[in-house]
Amino acid sequence: MPADGLVDTGALLALLDRDDGWHDACVAAFESVRLPLLTTWPVLTELFHLVGDRRHEVAAAWRLLRSGAITVAPIDESALPELDALMAKYHDRPMDFADATLVLVARRERLATILTVDHDDFETYRIEGKKKFRLLPARR
Repeated sequence: MPADGLVDTGALLALLDRDDGWHDACVAAFESVRLPLLTTWPVLTELFHLVGDRRHEVAAAWRLLRSGAITVAPIDESALPELDALMAKYHDRPMDFADATLVLVARRERLATILTVDHDDFETYRIEGKKKFRLLPARR
């Protein structure tokens, strides 16, 4: 089944951590969208870096990935010039590599919905021309 949306690092962290201030909102948003959600390898790299060596959180992240609720979108070397251009365009944010991959996948897959807690950045990024992302959960 094709994905209906994307998921960013902060939302994944909030889903996994019951003590995170965004946890309840991200769980509700996650339950409201059609699964799977797409993400990218750089997002997962950030996730596992931020989870660190906390065994419980690492195990929870692996359970979420194995559940099939999250699918990893392929990005190969041919995408590097477009990623470079995106990061240059949004240098004032600045756009990090993981965010650039999500915007690239959104454009390629024609997806506008993203589960994120990074509203300031994703309210700025555009998918094509002036098209804005639909951000879940809503800003608090």
